[in-house]
Amino acid sequence: MNARVVAFLRAINVGGRVVTMAELRDHFADFGFRDVETFIASGNVVFTSKAAAATLQTRIEKGLKQSLGYEVATFVRSDDELVAITKYQAFSEAQLANARTNVVGLIAEPLSVAARKALMALQNNDDTFHVHGREIYWISLNGQSDSTFSNVQLERTIKMRTTFRGMNTMVRLVAKFGF
Repeated sequence: MNARVVAFLRAINVGGRVVTMAELRDHFADFGFRDVETFIASGNVVFTSKAAAATLQTRIEKGLKQSLGYEVATFVRSDDELVAITKYQAFSEAQLANARTNVVGLIAEPLSVAARKALMALQNNDDTFHVHGREIYWISLNGQSDSTFSNVQLERTIKMRTTFRGMNTMVRLVAKFGF
């Protein structure tokens, strides 16, 4: 049975590389996916497929490497998983009221105990983390670009790739596509 899923692409348009959303939709259609749509120009691709998430991630990564000539880490979530991400209460209302940054990091598999412990050691007075399943929730009293915490630091600490999306983006994605 076909299901709607979302592929979140890491760093699709960085380092002088530019892929338009129209080109990205064409690549996904060439990979055999149907009902392909993109959401804002940051590598969020909604499509229909019968395949399991792990299979899709590998298939998309291989296809994009062949099509674009470079690796693009891909994180796939079902419509139900995306709704669950937006409804999950990782932080208290008081914490959220003071946060200038409220994002979710998507990872391919749940963190090991050691990786979770290492991540939590990065918390400070400004940056707070919460891990739930294959997501890392992060709030900061600073703007994301003003924080001492970075995606590079996170990946080195947990020893796996991730991509971040603002919670507002995730909520808008759910609302737009009616998940």
